[in-house]
Amino acid sequence: MSLISVDYEIFGRVQGVFFRKYTQAEGKKIGLVGWVQNTPAGTVQGQLQGQRSKVKQMQEWLTSTGSPKSHITKAEFKNEKVVDRLEHSSFNVVK
Repeated sequence: MSLISVDYEIFGRVQGVFFRKYTQAEGKKIGLVGWVQNTPAGTVQGQLQGQRSKVKQMQEWLTSTGSPKSHITKAEFKNEKVVDRLEHSSFNVVK
């Protein structure tokens, strides 16, 4: 079972619409660890870590679903790499 880590940034109407809370809940439900935070530029960014198939599932969610009131225009994923172990203990909202 290979574990991967990937960074993400989500563009669109993603602040003030509970995007971080929903992202945290979805990440935990899927079984991933990582973090999510708002940026000064009005985007949401973070990191996902876990089994490749679960990370891909979360990437789909971040690209097309998001929180109910969000409007996602673009999702960028970068720095994908295989990791030996998870670097986070849970999925956190970073203030």
